[in-house]
Amino acid sequence: MKYVLLTLISAMLLSVSWPTYGVPFFLFFALVPLLMMEHDVSKFSKYKRKSWVIFGLSYLCFVIWNVVTTGWLYGSKNPDGSHSMMAVLFPVLVNSFLYSLVFQCYHWYKNAQGTYWGMAFFVAIWMSFEKFHLNWELTWPWLNLGNAFSDYPKLIQWYDTLGATGGSFWILIINLLIFYTVRIWQAGRKRKDLIINISATVILIGVPMIISLIKFNQFNEKPIGEVNVLMLQPELDPYNEKYQKDSITIQNDLLSLAENNTKGKIDYYIAPETAIPGSGSISETAFEKSYLLNNVKGFLAKHPGSVFATGISSHRYFFGENNLPKDAYQINNGVWVERYNTAVQIIPNQKVEVYHKGKLVPGVEIFPYMNVLKPLLGDAMINLGGTVASLGTDKERVAFSNPFNKGKIAPIICYESIYGEFVTDYVKKGANFLGIMTNDSWWGVTEGHKQLLSYAKLRAIETRREIARSANSGISAHINAKGEILEDTFYGDKTALFAKIKLYEGETFYVRAGDFLSRVSIFALGFLLFYYLIKRFQNKMASKKA
Repeated sequence: MKYVLLTLISAMLLSVSWPTYGVPFFLFFALVPLLMMEHDVSKFSKYKRKSWVIFGLSYLCFVIWNVVTTGWLYGSKNPDGSHSMMAVLFPVLVNSFLYSLVFQCYHWYKNAQGTYWGMAFFVAIWMSFEKFHLNWELTWPWLNLGNAFSDYPKLIQWYDTLGATGGSFWILIINLLIFYTVRIWQAGRKRKDLIINISATVILIGVPMIISLIKFNQFNEKPIGEVNVLMLQPELDPYNEKYQKDSITIQNDLLSLAENNTKGKIDYYIAPETAIPGSGSISETAFEKSYLLNNVKGFLAKHPGSVFATGISSHRYFFGENNLPKDAYQINNGVWVERYNTAVQIIPNQKVEVYHKGKLVPGVEIFPYMNVLKPLLGDAMINLGGTVASLGTDKERVAFSNPFNKGKIAPIICYESIYGEFVTDYVKKGANFLGIMTNDSWWGVTEGHKQLLSYAKLRAIETRREIARSANSGISAHINAKGEILEDTFYGDKTALFAKIKLYEGETFYVRAGDFLSRVSIFALGFLLFYYLIKRFQNKMASKKA
């Protein structure tokens, strides 16, 4: 019962730490009860299969954490209108399994090498896993620990140096220090050691926060200019409206929304992810002939000096089997098509600029490891947006330059805004502000859209760029380079948000170095594993000689 109680305490502390309802300070000791459970089961329990007990209890902890923090995934629906159990069960069960596997590896290594080496291994493998979770096809970094402080930008201004992955490292180190303090106290009851360790913990928690508050209050980056941005929020129900309504009607409503909210000069109109065409998609080989895109150019002709950035659904046809992209699929004899979730910048009398979303949502926009999983799962993709096949992507980020001013927008599409190092590539391409085009309407009035908005603050701090966020149903927002939301909309409103977006140049250390601590952790993990294997080999050789 004691072990279950420790497990449930960790699950509760992890769960109540998460944005946008939680208090992240609990994260500093949320893993301590779980670490205590592992230690006590390993050293003092009479279980015959201790590893199975530890794995089962850790899995219970991580399932509860995943359900409480991301259970809103249940809000997604199947084409028949029923809630999609697969949308919540697959990520919750698989993600929990992966976290439990990480914890199990820590248990094995700690038993083999001792507590001190085990603690170093714990940090290295957790950080390595978070980095891995940012990059594979089943990517789901929603619960990376450093994300938890997204609603407290004043305390994490140092993310411009180490990023959100640095936040994960910070949280892990403090958890281990508190665990070590408890163990030392249990072993020796020495007050001096207790005072030293508590003081070290307070310093490790407090110093980064103090530095952050100083950076926040002394932020004096000088912008190179300013642009007037109108973020459009058309509020289209993706289940009952967006893919049933006529595309021309949808676009006319969008342009009317823009026209009715234009007061004075607008440099950028920004519309959400896949704002047009509604059902279907636009052929990229016929962009210049597209009625919908030319309709936007006609709108811009009445607003000289303005550009229109929007998300669209697009496709490209291929004829013949030579040089087919990997995500193209056959639709007819000799005809293949590749579909994209696309951002475009539209300017009268100029060629449409194009960017294809690079980070796709697993199970929605990409069938992860199709050759392996499709025979097992069948056509189990979740139909959120009119496609049940993997979309094509761009390998590199782009920044759309504005010919009328100094603006260079990063066309970030929805899910991409979770990825810190990924977003820095837009800045390296010259982007001086971030434009997030998103559709968070799939999960309704839940924590889903709130958490995704909150994570955008991390990207503002890491890159020191202001953000103009246009969301289909909300929340659209203007976020400054310190991670503060200056203006926002109500979820569910059909509206538009005007903002004066400051343009910044230069690169933060995080933009230049990316997830530096993650790479160090991967190196450390390799060293620890190599050290263990060498030591084991030496012990075997010594036993043979004896």
